Amino acid sequence: MPRFLFTCAYDGAPWRGWQSQADGGTVQDCVEEAMRRILKRPCRVHAAGRTDAGVHALGQRFHVDVPEENRMDAASWVAALNANLPASIRVLHAQPVADDCHARFSALGKLYEYRICQAAVLPPHWAGRAWHRRECCDETLLQQALHGYLGQHDFRRFAARRGNEPDPLPADYFVRTIDRSDVEHDGENMLLLRFHGDGFLYRMVRFLVGYAWSAATGRIPLRQITEALEHPDIERPGRYCAPPDGLFLVSVDYPEEP
Repeated sequence: MPRFLFTCAYDGAPWRGWQSQADGGTVQDCVEEAMRRILKRPCRVHAAGRTDAGVHALGQRFHVDVPEENRMDAASWVAALNANLPASIRVLHAQPVADDCHARFSALGKLYEYRICQAAVLPPHWAGRAWHRRECCDETLLQQALHGYLGQHDFRRFAARRGNEPDPLPADYFVRTIDRSDVEHDGENMLLLRFHGDGFLYRMVRFLVGYAWSAATGRIPLRQITEALEHPDIERPGRYCAPPDGLFLVSVDYPEEP
């Protein structure tokens, strides 16, 4: 069966995340229904990764195996899917790929962005798309906190449990490598935090943001982040997770791109 790899974007606000659920309401459910309408048969899609309810995507990737008899080319797939999807979900690109290319398992890395708006009043077009924080932030401490995430670490203290983890857990289950973790201004009142790595745990980016922001605003000492990375097995009181509003999956890397 021919395999296509798709790039899509979506506004996460109306959806209960990417992953299909029994009672629907997810991006995957909607995409699979669009596929069913086009192919006149059920069709499973496989994404590069899950996004939580309220999390947005600019460059989510998913692959689909289509029947041999289907002769649609990449451009036709983009047009057909967008004709069957709501405006909050758009397919941006499609390409045929080898049958061993897997949206999730072939991915080399992902880039996430998180927006924090520091304006006195949150502009309405950023509602649900930025975390509104008005407290004073020490940007030097923020940069130091973000820099501390770089490299390979056990990030178990910066992740939540889904409840379907393997038992027993592999020794390296929580180990990830972050090669970009920084912040810049995007306009007068918007901070843009970026994270790139080989993979991210459940809610990991939101915890990275939450801990860094807590250190930058004086809620926790900077050393608490260092201790959480150096001694992940030692539990400490307090967990700092930013909301999903400002989080965007920007792109997914693969070994070969056209």
